Formats: sequence, structure tokens, C-alpha cells
Amino acid sequence: MSIIDQSGTFTIGDRRVKRLGYGAMQLAGPGVFGPPRDHDAALAVLREAVASGVNHIDTSDFYGPHVTNRIIREALHPYRDDLVIVTKIGARRGADGSWIPAFSRQELTQAVHDNLRNLGLDVLDVVNLRIAFDLHSPAEGSIEQPLAVLADLQRQGLVRHVGLSNATSKQVAEGRGITEIVCVQNQYNLAHRADDALIDELAGDGIAYVPFFPLGGFTPLQSSTLSNVAARLNATPMQVALAWLLRRAPNILLIPGTSSVGHLRENLAAAGLALPDDAVGELNRMADIAA
Repeated sequence: MSIIDQSGTFTIGDRRVKRLGYGAMQLAGPGVFGPPRDHDAALAVLREAVASGVNHIDTSDFYGPHVTNRIIREALHPYRDDLVIVTKIGARRGADGSWIPAFSRQELTQAVHDNLRNLGLDVLDVVNLRIAFDLHSPAEGSIEQPLAVLADLQRQGLVRHVGLSNATSKQVAEGRGITEIVCVQNQYNLAHRADDALIDELAGDGIAYVPFFPLGGFTPLQSSTLSNVAARLNATPMQVALAWLLRRAPNILLIPGTSSVGHLRENLAAAGLALPDDAVGELNRMADIAA
């Protein structure tokens, strides 16, 4: 039997995926730069994820760069028919590992072709435009020009579906006026809930929301609250944080990453963790807990 509840699915465009997927960023080296510490372990994690029922993998060719996509291809190609690989473009890496915006037509086009080559695909299932006006958090600015390039690549048949990452609500609205947006990937978790209204709006329109950093940026008091709830439920803090996100809205798809098979199994078990109402209430109040 699959570890993941078969009923826990949502759509990305015309593809239906399990709500608990896998993020490949941690398969690259330290700082998401260079090769992994253990190449065989990276292959094993990917194969275990797919064998356990995962059919949504998040990646990018600027992880490494080129590292995670090549590992995915080595581990899983030829791909299962139900596997959806979502990638990102809009940045590149400097020789020192720095993150550099890459929004020109030439850079975006090259990024799509790099992803196709390194993943061994003829067409990319979903490509997220990673908005990089501020590399660390959403920042306002028009995305019309780079998104028009991605929409053109979609018309050429190189990309099936388009999403946005690191986007503001205003940019999501702008993007939806240019092309169909099938998913939004932003930071969101128990303590960082600026996208609450956006999540609910997207849910109403059947658009997936993919949060990253499920444990990122917690204060000591917030971490203590999460740990206490997890201890009562005989679960890990990560499992509780993931279970809360799955309960938060039906359109939330999760992509926790790890380079360990053991941690992968722990993360996937979160799909079966039932949170009692009192625990949910306590977790909901975490965003209001001061440092």
C-alpha cells in the first residue's frame, strides 16, 4: 500500500497529483551549489519517493546548477506516466554560488532548454517563473515582459503549464491576465501567513498553492509551541507543520525536501497524521506569538 493517502490529491493544470510531493533542492551540495555529498543517497531518496507514491517533484536547473535535474534523470528516467516534474526559471548562479536574477528573453529561453536537456524531456510539465525583484521575498514590479516570454515558449510546445514563484497577490492577478496560472509557490507556514487571503482566492478558482520553508523563520516561542504539540501527538515538529498545511486548504501541495531516506519516510507519514481540533487551535495562534 502506498504511504500517501490516495484520496489526497489536487490538480496542477490538467495533471492530478498527490498533495504531498518532494522538493529536490537539498539534493545539491551545501548552499544548493555543487554536487551532493552522497550521490548514491540522492538517487535512493528519489527512487524511494516515487516508490512510496510521490508523483509531484519540484526542481530547478539553477539548483547546483544543473545538479538536481541530472540526478532526477539518472534516478527516474524513463519517467512514470503519472509523474509531474515542476521546475523554475528566472535566476542563475554565479561562480561563487550567488543567486542572480535572469529575466531576459535569452536567459529565460536558455533556461527552458537547459531544463529540457538535463531532465531528458521534450516538454516541461510546469514551469514556474521565479520572480526576483527581491531574491529573498516577494517585491512588487510588473512581470508582463518575462511572463510573456514564458507564454511564448508555452505556445511553441516546450512548456505545458505556467506558474509563479515568489509572487505578490498583485503579480498573480497580472499574470492571470497574460496566461493561465496553474500554481503559485511562495513562503508560507504556521508562523508566516501573509498569503492567507491569496490561498483562499486560489482555492476558489482551483489553482494550486505550493508553500516552501514549512519550518522557516520561527521564533523560539513559536518553535516551542510546535514542539510541545508534536510531543503530545507522538510526532515530529515537521510532521505536525506539514499536517497543518494539508488541513489548511485543499489546494495546498507540499514539497518537503530532504537528502535522507529516513527523513523522507517521516515527511510522507505526515499525510496520515490527524490533528485534533485543540491542537489545530493552538497551532493557528502561533502566528500571533511574539518573540
